[in-house]
Amino acid sequence: MADVRETQLLVIGGGPGGYPAALHAADHGMKVILVDEDPKLGGVCLNRGCIPSKALLHAAKIIREAHHAADMGISFPEPKIDLDKMRAFVQQKVVGKLTSGIAQLCKGRNAEHVRGHAEFIDANTVKVTGDTPTTIRFEKCVIATGGVPAMPKTFAIGDPRVMDSTGALLLPDIPKSLLVVGGGYIGLEIGSVYAALGTKVSVVEFMDGLLPLADRDLVAVLERQLKKEFENIYLNTKVAALTATPAGIVATLEGKDVPGEITFDRVLVSIGRRPNTTGLGLDKAGLKTDDRGFIPVDPQRRTAVPHISAIGDVAGEPGLAHKATAEARVAVEAILGEPAVWDPRAIPAVIFTDPEIAWAGLTEKEAKERNVPHEVLKFPWAASGRAVALDITNGLTKMLIDPESKRVLGVGIAGSGAGEMIAESVLAIEMGAVARDVMESIHPHPTLSETVMESAELAYGGATHVAKPKKVAK
Repeated sequence: MADVRETQLLVIGGGPGGYPAALHAADHGMKVILVDEDPKLGGVCLNRGCIPSKALLHAAKIIREAHHAADMGISFPEPKIDLDKMRAFVQQKVVGKLTSGIAQLCKGRNAEHVRGHAEFIDANTVKVTGDTPTTIRFEKCVIATGGVPAMPKTFAIGDPRVMDSTGALLLPDIPKSLLVVGGGYIGLEIGSVYAALGTKVSVVEFMDGLLPLADRDLVAVLERQLKKEFENIYLNTKVAALTATPAGIVATLEGKDVPGEITFDRVLVSIGRRPNTTGLGLDKAGLKTDDRGFIPVDPQRRTAVPHISAIGDVAGEPGLAHKATAEARVAVEAILGEPAVWDPRAIPAVIFTDPEIAWAGLTEKEAKERNVPHEVLKFPWAASGRAVALDITNGLTKMLIDPESKRVLGVGIAGSGAGEMIAESVLAIEMGAVARDVMESIHPHPTLSETVMESAELAYGGATHVAKPKKVAK
């Protein structure tokens, strides 16, 4: 073969799984080549997902807080939206800064970045097509190609007004009306941004509730707010068809007590993501995917071909950036011969709406489905001095513990800053802490983090600011 290059480790994909894997291996002296199709490293998360969406959600939060300030005696003029400046802030000051930082990290640690699409020729070779076509032979490989938005054929009508999450985050305009197909976290986050910018947002969800993986009491906190901000939330409803017309996109709805047809300026299809394995030539490397498109892996993240590993969205759910980053360390350590294993007790999940929802460990829903003995401890934010001072009392912190040992099984939080607060609970669950450990860890006052401490207090009677509900005799 002409122009054949060799490396100890080939990493395919430069997202939150791929580039940490490349850097970690380079830190341990391995020769690393990182192949990614994007002109800038960071993957979907940094370029078209997690980071730009959170920048826009912060902008939306500022708009809401400006309105909310009137209740505290502070009034502002109506916000003026400069879309061009907002786009520039997201792409240049946020995304651009972070992607350039990753490029510098790779350069400084001698992890070589090759731009292009990698496809297996055999179990030790890939061909790379792109700016500089080449062939790479490797000793070890980590596949970290992430996922892509799912777009059913029913909705792929070839009209730019029908968007996936990538298109929606580019802020093409501020439509007067937007239909969000899917009541999951991506749809609700992006819908919240457009609603804050002045769009009338309607959500259609096939299931009987929003965010089906989260506990209902946590979702209720968010849903109360979304009902104020969104034009409509249609549950138990199906979008049977989308039709492009000069007046807009006509959505045909099927469900009880819903309009048959509604016209929207734009539609966001947000019904999940699928693993990105298209065009990788997995079969030539001796690899197969399961019936959902994931590459099966073992606890060391090794595939059926032991010198090839897979991490992140291609290796199974949950499709979360921090899960991919954690898997990267396990995969590389296993490659280095260290006794690494993927066995987390708690992978935190966060919905970055306003208010936020976050949980880690066992949810109440999972505990019931698995018949796991558990006790639920709930602390309402109405009893939090900090929440009252901030006028954000519509929140809830809950803790699941083992009834006998009092070990912390799971924690869920709904309210402002829940995503930042959940890390304490991840640590408690991973360390096998009991409720008393959390209770006796002095939390600063006045903070929202005290709600976690006071939830733990309920395991031993009443918390300082709320009494433990008496059990109803059966």
